[in-house]
Amino acid sequence: MHDRRNRESDGASGRRARGELESGVLAALWAADGPLTAREVRERLPGDLAYTTVLTILSRLYDKGMLVRHREGRGYAYAPARDEASHTAERMHTLLEGGADREAVLTRFVSELSGEDEQLLQRLLAGHDGPHPEGR
Repeated sequence: MHDRRNRESDGASGRRARGELESGVLAALWAADGPLTAREVRERLPGDLAYTTVLTILSRLYDKGMLVRHREGRGYAYAPARDEASHTAERMHTLLEGGADREAVLTRFVSELSGEDEQLLQRLLAGHDGPHPEGR
């Protein structure tokens, strides 16, 4: 029974670590000037990750549609399918859609913005007050 609990907790931390690795790989690719091979990604990540670990993370991100790749030598070079801003906006939208009370989430989000971010958001929203496609 004790062993089972350890395995379960290892699984949760394993998922969390995988998520952190995926974020690190994406950050390295967003910071790069162009596509990177698995070896180049590994060189840009902290710690001493195994090459196969980096390759696995790249493959998972590719399978999720988050990366594009092209042949380079015997392997692939990878690049993000979307820029960082688009990726983050999509994650924010997904979180908002998953909430039970959309108004409460938006209210809390706006109330915790810095003054500068609040002004930026107001300017962005004001820019959307132009003519509507429906002719309103």
